[in-house]
Amino acid sequence: MLDFFENLSPLTQLILVFVCLAFLFLIILANNRKNKNKLSQTKNRTFRERYKERRSKNL
Repeated sequence: MLDFFENLSPLTQLILVFVCLAFLFLIILANNRKNKNKLSQTKNRTFRERYKERRSKNL
């Protein structure tokens, strides 16, 4: 695999590195957005309300 990369021209190597970095950045950006959505859903819940709901379901 490394031989393939070394056989490419320096310009092609540079372009390939930037494309890979952009791809990784987009993956991280999408994961960050997903995590923010999860966090915003948990912010709106309060412990007391959830506790009362669980108690009423168990009784």
